[in-house]
Formats: sequence, structure tokens, C-alpha cells
Amino acid sequence: MWINVYRRGNYLERDLQALSSITALPDFRRLMRAACLRLGQIINQTEIARDLGLPQPTVHRWLNLLETSFLLVRLPAYSVNRTKRLIKSPKLFWGDVGLAAHIAGESRLGGAYLENIVLHDLLCWRDARQQPAEVLYWRTAAGEEVDFVIETEGRLLPIEVKATTRPRLKDAMALRVFRLEYGEVSRAGLLLHTGTETKWLTADVLATPWWTVC
Repeated sequence: MWINVYRRGNYLERDLQALSSITALPDFRRLMRAACLRLGQIINQTEIARDLGLPQPTVHRWLNLLETSFLLVRLPAYSVNRTKRLIKSPKLFWGDVGLAAHIAGESRLGGAYLENIVLHDLLCWRDARQQPAEVLYWRTAAGEEVDFVIETEGRLLPIEVKATTRPRLKDAMALRVFRLEYGEVSRAGLLLHTGTETKWLTADVLATPWWTVC
């Protein structure tokens, strides 16, 4: 595993540098670490630029480069208006969860890394389908958020990921808010956790181990 991480690290530093003529390699490394420390968060390029002391256009260009190279994944926000999905700020994930943990210096992987793993499985499922499907996230102005929303065949499936072995009713709150917002268009919510039990937390939220569906 560590050999693969080392080789991919070489790719990040050598091949990407050649691809885009990056000259400030230490700054690029700091940007990658900042991105890895923000897994599952909404991308704020201005904030990243300020924290790193870099020009915002540089941060913008380097993030685009990482995304073009399939190292960074931007998850769009769900909106009924499809044009707004292109305007709303996406959430940031990484193309390789192990590499992200290595760059971030994390030895214990929390909920954001589990979200990242689930996202990769959802994207693989999406890309293998014959019928079109979209994988998005949902967030309100009040801060209510659902990790993933699957849109397919005119229906919505809200999914929440929790790094807990014993999901509780409070863990389903955002899913229930989403269901109230979108009514019959929304399927029953799915709460993925790290335990072993599958059960209905409420009449419209099913809790199940994440590895049973991914």
C-alpha cells in the first residue's frame, strides 16, 4: 500500500508539475494538504488562498488541474433548477482516500473519509448504469445537509453517512427534513453506518451498514 502511495506521490509532484509547468512545488504541496484536510467540505477558494497566502487565481488553477487529473472530486449541490447546480459551490473530495489520508497526515480516519469511500462507490454505480443518474449533495441556507442525493428516473434518494455503529433517531433528522421538502419525489431515506444491523429508524428512514450497499 505504502509503495503505491509513494508512487502516486511521485505522480503528484513530477507528472503534474510537468503537465502544468508548476514552479512553486512547496506551495502546490501545501495546497494539496489543505484540500485533503477539507474532505467533505464546501469549496471556498478565497478562504484557501487566504489561509495559504496564495493568489486566488493560482488556487483556482491548481484545483482545476487536480480535478482534471482525477485526483480531486467536486460534488455538485442539488437544486431543482439544473442551472443553479453549476453555480452553487461544490463539496470537495479526493480521488484516492488512502492518498488523501497520507497527504493530510491522518492516522485515524473519521467520517469525512467514510463519506469519500461511499462517494466513490456511488460514482462507480452511476457510471456503470445505462440510464442517466446524478450524484449530488443537498444543503439549505439554514445549514441542514444531506451527504448525497441520487437523482434518477425522476426520483430522489437521500443518503446520509454516519461513522457510528449505533445510529439513532437524531442521525436521521436531515433525511426527514429533505423528505418533507420534496414529498413524493423523494424515496425513503438511507442512513449508512459502520455497524452490522439493518433496521428502520423511522417509517421513512432505513439504517444499514455502508458496506451492504456499496
